[in-house]
Amino acid sequence: MVNIFKNRQWMSISPNPQRLRSGRISARLGLVTAGVLIASAAAAETPAVPQEPDNFGQCLQDIEQRAVAEGVSPATASKVLADVEFLPRVIELDRRQPEFTTTFADYLGRRVSETRIEKGREMLEQHRDLLDRVSGQTGVPPAYLVAFWGLETNYGSYFGKMPVPSALATLACDQRRGRYFSGELVSALKILDEGAIEPERMEGSWAGAMGHVQFMPSVFLRHATDADGDGRRDLWDSVPDAMMSAGRFLESMGWDPGYRWGREVILPDNFDYALAGQGRRSLGQWSNLGITDVHGQPLADEPIKAKLVVPAGHRGPAFLAYDNFRVIMGWNRSEYYAIAVGHLADRIAGAGDLSNPPPEDAPTLSRDDVLQLQAALNERGFEAGTPDGIIGPKTRSAIRRYQVSAGLVADGFPGPELLDSLGVIPSAS
Repeated sequence: MVNIFKNRQWMSISPNPQRLRSGRISARLGLVTAGVLIASAAAAETPAVPQEPDNFGQCLQDIEQRAVAEGVSPATASKVLADVEFLPRVIELDRRQPEFTTTFADYLGRRVSETRIEKGREMLEQHRDLLDRVSGQTGVPPAYLVAFWGLETNYGSYFGKMPVPSALATLACDQRRGRYFSGELVSALKILDEGAIEPERMEGSWAGAMGHVQFMPSVFLRHATDADGDGRRDLWDSVPDAMMSAGRFLESMGWDPGYRWGREVILPDNFDYALAGQGRRSLGQWSNLGITDVHGQPLADEPIKAKLVVPAGHRGPAFLAYDNFRVIMGWNRSEYYAIAVGHLADRIAGAGDLSNPPPEDAPTLSRDDVLQLQAALNERGFEAGTPDGIIGPKTRSAIRRYQVSAGLVADGFPGPELLDSLGVIPSAS
């Protein structure tokens, strides 16, 4: 038994003989090639390449003036912005709507694979002294620091190849989110001005995230730390700087060192799934509703509240998510991501696989599939709102009400039973 939380026996991690089905590992998770739009049965038409906006030059001049006004040296602002280029690929990635959504089984399998777990354990031992020092100063356990590192850049094996100043300039001079990315570009200029890295080496993701832990420039300015004492905050070449910076960032968002991220639980038969995602309750309250740990034992009587997360419907795993789950989502606003970080940290620390792995036959729905689902619900009198192809709270409520009427488990999840009942056939079938 491995316990990564001293003096918290109820949070100890017990190995589980079940193994997570390994997904293919890619150091470039999330990078999807652009598809083609079929124009007819006989021909295909490639989407138009985004064009540089007419005001690109003026936009850069405005940003240069703002950067200098905020303290960037005129020489740095002028030199860096003179070399930036409009990158059509960045706009394509920003506009990209994946044809198919990712199921929880696929998401988790690709990110919490056996290869990544084993590599994470190696990194945990290799950097044990550093990670213990970071944990002692920030309260974030070593396994979590390694888990973030693993998910963000596969332990530093891939930072992204986009020139950050050009990527940010492209987005800053685009109408969709220009204000936000203008601020990030100014932050990037401040980083260059302080000498953290040379302009030609400032590479990262298409959205401007950088280094071992993929900080946006504004996060870098607030939380990057010189942990190795060389006088620079270097998130590209210094693992100590990267790990301490990650710990400081999580600490700033309220990481609670006394508790873990959450835990897998078992729900009783006939559980009311409307309670999932509907606010936090104490562990005692959840226990009174029949929820147990994965071994069927009562939940510990601890002074903490949790929300119930059921990412794959009633056939998949259920989790009680604690306050640190919210902190993880401050890094990335995705429940899938937060669960992946927590589960990877558990596995790196020695825990076993999930007691109830997510179903691998869950339907993969395109936006058109969701539009068809919403229309079917509306036609039957279960108001899902104006069809928009996005499964939001109103659609989930409509699904639950329909499931009750049809005698299905009312988990609000578009599983195969629901789709079959409504006559919706996923395009990926």
